[in-house]
Amino acid sequence: MPARQTIVAVSFDESTIRRGSRNAEHERRVAAVDFANDNHFAPVGGFDGPYDLRLSVREHRLVFDVRSPDGAALTEFSLPLRPLRTLFKDYKLICDNYVQAIKSQPASKIEAIDMGRRALHNEGAESLQNRLRANACIDDGTARRLFSLIYAIVSRD
Repeated sequence: MPARQTIVAVSFDESTIRRGSRNAEHERRVAAVDFANDNHFAPVGGFDGPYDLRLSVREHRLVFDVRSPDGAALTEFSLPLRPLRTLFKDYKLICDNYVQAIKSQPASKIEAIDMGRRALHNEGAESLQNRLRANACIDDGTARRLFSLIYAIVSRD
């Protein structure tokens, strides 16, 4: 995959993305850096990269505003968040269970919960790849990091 087909910076429209707790904001920043450091992102339309990505939320949709590093608008598309709501709720529940298990459960229980967490994370990543296919091509690793980033945006606690 060409190195130029990558997002090098992620920013947020703070007027449309509700702020969360201090921990949630930290997780969002970490997820954005992780995503920007390792991704393959090829928007439909044959635009030359690398790209900057500006994320906002409008009418329960995550808006991807793809720009060149000098700020020129290249393309914009959105992803409905409502269909992902149940997946994010389940993911939060299993992550909470994992944190609690670390405190008192045997390693076998922790491993089982973690396997379930990873499976749900993979399901979310696959769903994102399918939902974004008409607008951008992303690989498996990018889909996983994007799932983490979107989860960090919608999770506020």
